[in-house]
Amino acid sequence: MVVTAVSARPGQDADGAALRGAVRVMTGNEACAEAALAAGLRFFAGYPITPSSEIAEILAHDLPRMGGSFIQMEDEIGAMGAIIGASLAGAKSMTATSGPGFSLKQENIGYACMTEIPCVVVNVQRGGPSTGLPTLPAQGDMQQARWGTHGDHQIIALCPRGVRETYDLTVRAFNLAELYRTPVILLLDEIVGHVSEKVVLPARVTVLARAKPDVPPERYLPYAETPSDVPPMATFGEGYRFHVTGLAHDETGFPTNSPAKIDRLLRRLDRKIRRHLDDIIEVDDRPVPGAQIGVFAYGSTARSALRAARMAGEAGIQVDFLAPLTVWPFPEAAVARMGERVGDIVVPEMNLGQMAHEVEWAVGRTARVHSLTRVDGEPIRPQEILAKIREIAAR
Repeated sequence: MVVTAVSARPGQDADGAALRGAVRVMTGNEACAEAALAAGLRFFAGYPITPSSEIAEILAHDLPRMGGSFIQMEDEIGAMGAIIGASLAGAKSMTATSGPGFSLKQENIGYACMTEIPCVVVNVQRGGPSTGLPTLPAQGDMQQARWGTHGDHQIIALCPRGVRETYDLTVRAFNLAELYRTPVILLLDEIVGHVSEKVVLPARVTVLARAKPDVPPERYLPYAETPSDVPPMATFGEGYRFHVTGLAHDETGFPTNSPAKIDRLLRRLDRKIRRHLDDIIEVDDRPVPGAQIGVFAYGSTARSALRAARMAGEAGIQVDFLAPLTVWPFPEAAVARMGERVGDIVVPEMNLGQMAHEVEWAVGRTARVHSLTRVDGEPIRPQEILAKIREIAAR
């Protein structure tokens, strides 16, 4: 794995250095596009869809100027296939979409999981099902990010709460994709994508490059078992030829019906993520001594939740706060620890309780979980969460 530190504003020379630490105003979609370029993005394929279209618009302008390629595909299925092909050819690749387009991408996301092809998929969530609420926020794709494609598989999904965090997690998404040879999903919501905030971006970012094989082409096994469970990845066009298929395959990449080889493959795909949970999972955990109530929230809703927790504290009700930046793999250990500290956990979210179920499973019988939901296109306000906290505290 090659690690480099690069300018956070790619293409800037020394005369532009002042911009790198300057205060700026930008949206989450703008931050996502700029961070992708800083992380080494060189191929973007997409199809316009609200509320993610600004990401494509920015990259259509900026990516070719940096020697990269932008292409608007005929649909979201083609866009996902294109970034898979570009990644096989050695380019860091990304696509961006929203709910209906994310649905169309699922088959090819599964293909990328099975063939271990790194890429980044951005989903700026809006209301659904179907066309739903094109311009209004929601968090209804959380379970789809985990289980949208069929079969047993692991997935990495990150969820920022604001503009600067969108920048940081976009860079991290590319690094995780390259490190573990897997698609990584970045789950914004419409509020995060479109809110304008004052940010100071880092002057430099750490960028990881995929591990390349250290053996000649005739000895290369594209799906070999390795100590890390992540095989090195050759680039098409550099003298290496190997078979890529969505079918169950052996270490050479060719299909197999051997039960033993199928079992080894699928267990390795699962294990290469599970064994690195401590490196992948990131949470913002803020325990409060003496708190009997906790709040678990993510995305833009976590901002309302943090404000509500502070308002409760001002009213004499101590509240724990936990926000997962990595939503998949689910941070079970951190949630379980919260459940051991408090008796009740409030889970506000802009869906009908998708992640509340995960919290329930993680805490078992140690704490009661209270789901607080909205699906009308309006954000959950701090006062709504505070009212639920007061109701629990009064029991």
